[in-house]
Amino acid sequence: MGAYLTIAFRNMLQAKRRTILLTLALSIVTMLLMIMLSVSQGLSETMIRNATAISSGHVNVAGFYKSKPTEAWPMITGVDKIRKIAEENTPGLDHIVDRDRAWAKIISDRHSFYASPSGIDIEDETRLPEVLKLAKESEYKEGGRDEVFGDLSKLSQKHSALIFVSQAKRLGVEVGDYLTITAPTGSGRTNTLDVTVAAIAKDFGYMSNWNLFLPKEDIHELYQTKPDSSSVVMIYLKDPSKAEEVMGHLREVYKKAGYRLMDHQPAPFFFKFETVAGEDWTGQKLDLTIWSDEISFLSWVTTALDGISFSLIGVLMVIIAVGIMNSMWISVRERTQEIGTVRAIGMTRSKVLMMFLSEMLLLGLFATTLGSLAGAWISLAIDAAAWEISNEAIKAIMMSDVLHMSVTPWQVVHVIWIFTLITGLSAIWPASRAARMQPVTAIHHAG
Repeated sequence: MGAYLTIAFRNMLQAKRRTILLTLALSIVTMLLMIMLSVSQGLSETMIRNATAISSGHVNVAGFYKSKPTEAWPMITGVDKIRKIAEENTPGLDHIVDRDRAWAKIISDRHSFYASPSGIDIEDETRLPEVLKLAKESEYKEGGRDEVFGDLSKLSQKHSALIFVSQAKRLGVEVGDYLTITAPTGSGRTNTLDVTVAAIAKDFGYMSNWNLFLPKEDIHELYQTKPDSSSVVMIYLKDPSKAEEVMGHLREVYKKAGYRLMDHQPAPFFFKFETVAGEDWTGQKLDLTIWSDEISFLSWVTTALDGISFSLIGVLMVIIAVGIMNSMWISVRERTQEIGTVRAIGMTRSKVLMMFLSEMLLLGLFATTLGSLAGAWISLAIDAAAWEISNEAIKAIMMSDVLHMSVTPWQVVHVIWIFTLITGLSAIWPASRAARMQPVTAIHHAG
């Protein structure tokens, strides 16, 4: 094999111009794919980080309560016992929080809209304070100062609220202003709650359009529910990749504990109201999901980005493959005498084939390694620079106001392996034609 690589290396040096052009083309395509993959990976990480802080745990134990067969409330009772079972039976547990969910109308002096307030215990939360970034007054108020007002810790006080910049603009409010929240209770009446804006956080794209946070006591007061009720127990794992396995384990645990469980449906809880309301049962059923179920309505973002990336790279790779084949045909024509000579002194067809393939594989390995490392370096540099996204539409899709790009060693290895393989496959046909040449014919043609 060493002899093949030596011959391949010398042939590459001999055809410097062709080698440089092919190396440059392959490196650019590989670099583009690496950058695209880092954007997709960064988006996935941002989505997971934000979603598992804002609206979902890695594993969720939620459910519905039905006092009548035609009604469905996203509520579970006896939450302390449900939470204790999760704490004692979750392998790889990091921490657990429980939250209340609601659907209510948010009203200010200027505007109103419907949103989904979450009732939290801010002292029990660990992820949420790490992810939320409080906004400067100038970000939600025209002529405002470049200072942060509000305090996240004030959510420990009753009748306080945290909203997002886009909501503050729509409502025309700032820190310290009052909001009115109205929602129908289980008895069919509408209840009202006045809260003070304690803090305003930067947007998280689509998710910040309908999420806001209140103390748990406020949600219980709004819905007239008991303190031992909640909406979801959010379980966080040390290894999020084990979420589906842990969910399956907990389903068996809760069944043995005597709880009734809903069939697993990979969808957010708010997509299940109509289905649950149409089922003929009363009482409580638990609904276990994982984080990807709860944000499945956003998965189209990464799917679309990956599809566009691979389509563009696919077109470029077809062009590169055609270029490699043409280059190999030229190389075969230029080296016809060499082929005839080595065949005449006893080199077999398979060895001639290997000689040409080694040249292309060596070129592909060098070019794709160079392109992958360049793409990884550019991606890491952009991520370190923390480029701010100014376009609101892109900001909403990326779920962040800063472009996050992520590179993993597996991505680099995967890209190098795939593109080197494609380079080798592109060279098979011209190389096989060279291997089938008859020695006499090749030497005569050269002469």
